[in-house]
Amino acid sequence: MIRRIFRLLIVAAVAVVSLMSCKSRPHDVAVVDVLPAIYPDYVGVTVPLGIAPLNFCMSGNDYQTMDVVVKGAKSGELHVNGDYADFDVDDWHELLQQNAGSALLFTVSVERNGKWTQYRDFKVNVAQKPMEEWGITYRLIDPSYEVYGDMGIYQRSLSDFHEEALLKNSQSAGMCINCHTQNASSASFTTFHVRGEHGATFVRHDGKDEWLKAKNDSLGCSMVYPFWHPTGRYCAYSTNDTHQMFHSRPEKRIEVFDLKSDVVVYCPSTHRVVKDERLMTDEWAENCPAFSADGNTLFYITARRRPYPEGYDKMKYSLCRINFDASAGSFGNRVDTLVNASKVGYSVTWPRPSRDGRYLMFTSLDYGYFSIWHPEADLCLLDLATGKVRNMSEVNSSDTESFHNWSCSVGWFLFTSRRDDGLHTRIYFSRLLPDGTCTKPFMLPQPNPLAGNRHRLQSYNTPDFTLRPIEFDAVEAGKIIESDERSHAN
Repeated sequence: MIRRIFRLLIVAAVAVVSLMSCKSRPHDVAVVDVLPAIYPDYVGVTVPLGIAPLNFCMSGNDYQTMDVVVKGAKSGELHVNGDYADFDVDDWHELLQQNAGSALLFTVSVERNGKWTQYRDFKVNVAQKPMEEWGITYRLIDPSYEVYGDMGIYQRSLSDFHEEALLKNSQSAGMCINCHTQNASSASFTTFHVRGEHGATFVRHDGKDEWLKAKNDSLGCSMVYPFWHPTGRYCAYSTNDTHQMFHSRPEKRIEVFDLKSDVVVYCPSTHRVVKDERLMTDEWAENCPAFSADGNTLFYITARRRPYPEGYDKMKYSLCRINFDASAGSFGNRVDTLVNASKVGYSVTWPRPSRDGRYLMFTSLDYGYFSIWHPEADLCLLDLATGKVRNMSEVNSSDTESFHNWSCSVGWFLFTSRRDDGLHTRIYFSRLLPDGTCTKPFMLPQPNPLAGNRHRLQSYNTPDFTLRPIEFDAVEAGKIIESDERSHAN
């Protein structure tokens, strides 16, 4: 009897707390045949199984309460009520699991000045499987263009909202840390660049760490933009002498350019640098290397050098490829131009081949290669089997798209975009379907949609996938960065 009374008291207490935490419920509702204007825009998107809850609010602040009911096309239902749609992580995952390969139907009602409005239902499609990766890595940086301020490399789970810093520049003598990447999402193979007085290139090869001297007489410039060979035996880098100049127009704040750039391949196990005179020319700027899915080809971009600053907007990069023999650690004789800038009229940057080897995604822009401040920058898709290129209009916006990477799960990819507010870059996800089209992009979910996006005044930069959490000793790394402890590439 006592236990029964105790259980009843607990149930009553939970009910009271629920009533206290819940705002008013919909009543005398006016139904309108209009989709709700929600932020972020998740209307009609497709999400992988296991993704973090798609919490959202209404665009604008002219409402008092939001009430959301989510029904699974197969089974299950969720109901949330408050300032924004805040779904319990476990309940959300259970609903996704119940509706794998199907869809969720959202009913949104909003209270304004005591009057309730119910909007047209919208659907979110649920993929049959989750992504293979545990999460993503990215750099958070102030969107300034004179000083970079506070920055750091972070990792975050895709299934919930857990985020942690791997290394912040407050732990590395305030120096710029950037250009990180994993090998096919593997945490055992990663690299990033440290720029400044104690510059270095960090390389984790098969779980073993080394800090390379940033540049030497043989390389000439720092090893900057990396891409791993699928075997993990090599990592291609561009070597860049990078500079900046500034526009007087607000729509284009900054230009990043190189007085010199070449492409090399580094073998961590031997510290050997594989060089080829065709990728280290004085007349041309070679940049942004990327190995093919089978490792037999190295893609890169190249442009004839122009005088700066007067020739900055005449420099357009073409996409090329050269054969690579991993067993011998050498380049082949064949070089092909896949996208000729003089013929297509735009510049190519950030080539990224899909994991199945069928496609290559790149960013197109009017000139140059550093697309981050180019509002005209779009994602494009090259079919490597047919040679045809198309603008990925279904994922592009009127603002900057760039810094994309493919998931190990076939078709899924991420990219950054300034479409949210024109200033900060956010991370978006989409899926390439078998017919070659893409699903509507969705923004990286946040626990609080406004606090995690509009109120977070930093940009997400150079995102990549990771199969598992990366273990990194930031304190020890900071000590090494401030020292002169460096390996040398030969």
